[in-house]
Amino acid sequence: MNWVKKRKLLPTEAITHLGRPCLTPESLWTALHSIFNTALHHPINLNILDELAHKPCHSWNSFSKFEFKSAIEKCTNTSAPGPDKLTWQHWKLIIKDDMCLSKIINIADACISLSY
Repeated sequence: MNWVKKRKLLPTEAITHLGRPCLTPESLWTALHSIFNTALHHPINLNILDELAHKPCHSWNSFSKFEFKSAIEKCTNTSAPGPDKLTWQHWKLIIKDDMCLSKIINIADACISLSY
């Protein structure tokens, strides 16, 4: 079974600096270095943060089995796998087992509570 299919790369546009594309690591470093260092000695006014309204923190509700299943079911089976090599079709098969679904929900809830 093929885990990955050959995919066309998305068209990209080179980063430009001073009207020239940065095509080498050296030219990219020069561009990034000069851009970030332009703000090095500028004063920063942190008082603007005081103007932001303070909002109370809300706790995250745990995922329900129904909510998790319905979100996964909406995903297409023909998508490319992510770094874990699992497609949505694989996930749909995995969550058919109630114990697997419970474990995955526990992991998702733990990630949210730990701010991952």
